[in-house]
Amino acid sequence: MYFRNMIVMLAAVMILGACTSTKDKGEQIDIGEREGISAESLYGSEVNEEVLSGPEAGTQQDLVVNVGDRVFFGYDRYDLTEEARSTLELQAEWLKRYPLVTVTIAGHTDERGTREYNLALGERRANSVKSYLVALGISPDRISTVSFGKEQPAVLGSNPTSWARNRRAVTEVD
Repeated sequence: MYFRNMIVMLAAVMILGACTSTKDKGEQIDIGEREGISAESLYGSEVNEEVLSGPEAGTQQDLVVNVGDRVFFGYDRYDLTEEARSTLELQAEWLKRYPLVTVTIAGHTDERGTREYNLALGERRANSVKSYLVALGISPDRISTVSFGKEQPAVLGSNPTSWARNRRAVTEVD
């Protein structure tokens, strides 16, 4: 009985080992790649190539996935937190990698306050982000700003969590 169990386990290990192999640098590859079989034939015709290869370089999705496209602000504030500065430093590096990309910084607020006040606060937030990116070496000609005030909430709700998620500036690839 013990001998039979050992043979079954050994066979299972050998079968699993046959499903992958290694490239020269020790990376594992899919058996389909080794045999020259396309992902579409392995996974069906509804393959999303973006999932397999990642977002296209220099796009909004690339910015969102690899850097982060937004920073958040305190209540009635437009100064940058340490976390916001860190995100913007990554955005500046990303923008330097893609010198032909232009962006728009959209300033947003939570729902509290008048429309006029929130539009002005959103503008100050967007300009704060732009100023920091310019200080990090990004040409001001590549950055435009817009304020949406409270008109485009990211999260619906009238509570502190929703308000915090809506007090933001979002970098959007043009």
